[in-house]
Amino acid sequence: MANEKSNVIIRRRAFPRKKVCKFCADPSLKIDYKNPEVLKPFLNEKGMILHRRQTGTCAYHQRRLTTAIKRARIMALLPFVADIEVE
Repeated sequence: MANEKSNVIIRRRAFPRKKVCKFCADPSLKIDYKNPEVLKPFLNEKGMILHRRQTGTCAYHQRRLTTAIKRARIMALLPFVADIEVE
């Protein structure tokens, strides 16, 4: 019985590395609604804004990013909904 318990392997839980805010790491990168190339990586394939947990942005920059994306949508620089082809 004691030998059976010593053969059990205990696995430690691997924690993913914490994401760093892209805008805090590179201060020269500015959030601007007139630059859709900076905003596109923060949208999913449906055109929805990604969460902070997925992108790693801080709360300050996530708020500014959301406002910039919404402004770019109104100016027709970004789509409200992505084009989905129905088969």
